[in-house]
Amino acid sequence: MINTTTRLRILPMLENNILNKIAEEHNLKNAKFNRLTGGDINDVFLITAGDKKQVVKINNAEKFPGMFAAEKAGLEALHKPKVIDVPNVLGMGEIENTSYLLLEYKESAAKSSTFWKDFGKQMAALHKITSEEFGFHQDNYIGSLPQKNKSTKSAVDFYISQRLEPQFKLAKDTGYDLGVTKSFFRNISEIIPDEKPALIHGDLWGGNYLVNGNGDPCLIDPATAFAPREMDLSMMQLFGGFDKELFKIYEKEFPLESGFEERIPLWQLYYLLVHLNLFGAGYKPQVTSIIKQYR
Repeated sequence: MINTTTRLRILPMLENNILNKIAEEHNLKNAKFNRLTGGDINDVFLITAGDKKQVVKINNAEKFPGMFAAEKAGLEALHKPKVIDVPNVLGMGEIENTSYLLLEYKESAAKSSTFWKDFGKQMAALHKITSEEFGFHQDNYIGSLPQKNKSTKSAVDFYISQRLEPQFKLAKDTGYDLGVTKSFFRNISEIIPDEKPALIHGDLWGGNYLVNGNGDPCLIDPATAFAPREMDLSMMQLFGGFDKELFKIYEKEFPLESGFEERIPLWQLYYLLVHLNLFGAGYKPQVTSIIKQYR
């Protein structure tokens, strides 16, 4: 997620000790560690051992139970069809109440001349991967919040029961009055397309892709599920960071149902609710404005 402020605080000596134990466990001899930027929920390090480079993410095992197991499952699901680059998962475990996830390190380069065109084609190919039902074989996280993935038969049921309702409940428990009515659910049920489930990244803002050593896109930090594909495309437009050519190519490769542009706020509602529940009232005006459109 963007702007997540939760940080793991570990004393440097303890942090070093844990990293050394992770390196030892995976036979990374004479390892050196460098902190990488971009880790908000987790602390992220580059491990260099001779000519080997790997990335390790660590966090508090009690605070975020199962987070890395869920991320591992998501990365492996995205990697399996081999339609877009994703880091390989190299290991996972727990040391002294610290969970870790060991990942392939991706060298970086400038974007290729066909970067956005390729990105559009690859996202279309990813979204063509489908399943009999919406959901995922396990729950996961969206930022630092749990995300439910119970199997459902339709896009409407999935989006309402597994995405919106848990966030509405959390917002209500926090004290936010969002003015959600029965007519809201009825109205959105009538406009959500009856499409097949798509394999989606689930949290695809501009900070959750890299440019790899070949100048191609590489997806990281997923909140994977078989879900309405318009969720990915709408999140990609919420905070920017994606060129218009990507969306044009995607449309050619995998045309969207009519009215997609009008549905973008509906899909963005989920991600704005997550931000409301993570970061507070600054996101409430956007959330309530979208809800009013469908009441």
